[in-house]
This record gives sequence, structure tokens and C-alpha cells, in this order.
Amino acid sequence: MTVHQLPAEVAAFTGWLSELAGRLDPGRGWYGVFADRDPEGMRACFEGADILPWDVVESLLQDLGEPADGPRGLRGRALHRAAAAVHDGGPGGTAALLERRDLMEREARYAESRIRDLAGTTGHAAALSWAHDDLARARARITELTERLDRIGGTDRSAPAPPAPPNAPAAPSALTRSTPPAAPTPPTPPAEPVSRPRRRPRGARYAYVDEAEALPVPEPLPAPELPVGPAAAPRGARFGGAPASAPPAAGPAAPAGDPAQAARAAGNAVYALRRLRAQGRSGDAHALLCEALAGPPGWLPVLAAELHAAGLGADWATLLWEAATLPPARLAAVAGALADAGRPHDCEQVLRQGVARPVEELAGACAALCTEGHRAEAQALLAAFLRARTPEDAARLAAADPAVLVPGLLAAARAASPARERDLAHALRVAGLA
Repeated sequence: MTVHQLPAEVAAFTGWLSELAGRLDPGRGWYGVFADRDPEGMRACFEGADILPWDVVESLLQDLGEPADGPRGLRGRALHRAAAAVHDGGPGGTAALLERRDLMEREARYAESRIRDLAGTTGHAAALSWAHDDLARARARITELTERLDRIGGTDRSAPAPPAPPNAPAAPSALTRSTPPAAPTPPTPPAEPVSRPRRRPRGARYAYVDEAEALPVPEPLPAPELPVGPAAAPRGARFGGAPASAPPAAGPAAPAGDPAQAARAAGNAVYALRRLRAQGRSGDAHALLCEALAGPPGWLPVLAAELHAAGLGADWATLLWEAATLPPARLAAVAGALADAGRPHDCEQVLRQGVARPVEELAGACAALCTEGHRAEAQALLAAFLRARTPEDAARLAAADPAVLVPGLLAAARAASPARERDLAHALRVAGLA
């Protein structure tokens, strides 16, 4: 029996990737989304049969709370480039990269059309955010694939495989699988990429979409779909990098308002989640949780109670993880609402999970928390930041608002340990802030 041995470069990267994944909970965060949506594609990449797109690797680093430009990320980037070069240099490598780049170009055009369709509409915040996210990831992959083609001298589109027609389906490959055609009559849509979830659910049964409609029973399931690829590194409006066309971030935490309305919305959401989970529609369930975050922050504690009472505590954990990636002002609004409702542990979790984001965004979140009177929560965010990031990162954060952030960071470091306070003080002096 022939035993296939991976090239050394590919084996080195898959070993690094497996070590990274071993530190993560496979049922949580982006890793959980990837494993749920495309288990075969992920398995192929972990076994070295394909190369995981770098933006997916970045999202796994985010799950771990490490920046992509940190020591672990830089090591992984070097291994990834070496593995991709060997993988792409094999037979058919140029054709495969050209085909995948054509797919990503079609995906970018489709995402642009989705953004145009959704811009200015109400009740579609999550769908618009996903569309922006899809576009950013498609562009990032086009850049990555072009660089990989450049490295093997395969940028000429006249090489082995001609580009597919604009409406032609792409051949399935790891993490870029298309859904099977439902019937021979309509043209097959472009393959769904790694980054897009199933279409966001609509209707009053999803609670946060349209409160005015009646609550219908969910429609029968469509024909089963192959798993679509996992979502990649967060880049869209929900993740703090909202483009100008995205809806503006919500301001301060709104009160829960009418308790009956909040309870009704939470009950509708739980009803819908239970039906979606029972039908195996995990993508729609995830989209519903994202939509819940677009509602009044004061409703979230009510939703938390309903989810736990219904045995859906895992969905609440997923929602908190999504909340940690919100734009700064919205993150502060959600954290403040949880603190005001007597859920300090949930508040702390949201803040702790949000510390991997860029320092400029964290500075904005601290400012928003302080403005709304949540200074204790702002201090908790700074403490979590110091535990997860380097003193040099802390100095860059402090530079955004030295008068407020330098004292707060020093107080958090002092509470942690004398060594941490010394390291921070040194980094601040080097940066000219102390």
C-alpha cells in the first residue's frame, strides 16, 4: 500500500495549525462555525490536502485572543506562505488558483449587488453586515490568490484553465463548495464561498425583524444543502470595521422599554431558535442571534433569561461571543445593559472576548463606557486587555487618550502584579506617555 507523505513545508504548517486548534474549544467561536459548516473542508486543510485561506487562520487566532501580527501569528504566516508555495507548485496548481480567483471575483460582484439592494432598508442590519463582510473577505482572498499566483509565475489568465463564464458554477473545492442545483431549469447560482452563512431568516417569528406581523409556523425545510464554507476573519460592519455605507453603530444602551414588548420579542426568538435547531438549520439560528444584537440592548438580559429557561444556554454563549465583535459604541451599549441588569459575569465575558480587536476600537469602547457612567466596566476592559496583550500594545492604546487611559491602565497593572506595572511603566516611558 502506498503511503502519501506530505511535503515538509505543508507538514510544518498543518502541525502549527493543529497545535493552534488544540488550544480552542471546537464548539465555540469561529472555530465552532467552521467545523459546523464545512467539516470536510476543514479536515482536508488540517490533513494538508488543501491550504486553509489565511483569513480563516486569522479568525482562529482571534478565537485564541491573539493578534495576527503577534509572535504566534507571524510564525504561522511564514509557515502558511511556505506551505502554499509548495502546494501551488504541484501539477494543476496554477489552474486551481485561477479558478478559485475567478470564483472570488464573482463573489465580490455578488456581495456588491447585495449591499446595493440592502442599503437604506430597515430590519436587515445583520444581512447588510454579512454582505459587507463577504465583500471584504472576497477582496482579501483575491489579493491572496493573486500573490500566490505571482509566486509561481501563474498570473497569466491564458494558462492551463480558461476562466469560467460569469454565471457558470465553480467546481467544488475545500472551503468553497456550491449547493446542489434544485432543478435543471433555473441557472445554477455562483458557488457559496467560505464566508457566507445561509440567508438571514426573515419574518415576525424572528422577533427582532418585524414586531408588527403575526407569528407564523416556520415553513417546511427546502432541499438539503451541502455545507457551505465557514465564515472567515471578522472584517465587516459587525466586527468594528464598518464601511461608510454600513448602518451607523447604535449609541448608548437603550432602556428595555415596555417589559411586555421585550418579553414578547424574547419569547418569539426562543420559539424560532428551538424550531430552527430541531430542523438542523444552524446557519439560520446563528443569523437570528446576530439579528437579536441589532435590537435594543436593554432587551438582551430578558432574552438571556428566556434562553437559559429553554435550555439554550449555548445560544446565549454564542450571542455573547458575537457581541464582543460589535463596533465600539455598540459593544459598550451591550456591556452597559448587561451590567445594569445585574449580569456582571456576562458583561465581563463580552469585554474579555473583545480585547483581541485593534487598540483604536478598544479606546473607543472605553470612552463610550466612561461617557455612560460605566467606569467599572471600562476598568474591567483595561484589565482584560493587559492580561491578553503586550505592554507595547497597552502603550499604543494609552496614546489614544492619555489623560484617561494612562491612569486606568496603570491602576489595572498595579492590581495585577508589580512586574506588570513595571513593564507597563517602561512601555509608557518609551512611548513618551509617562
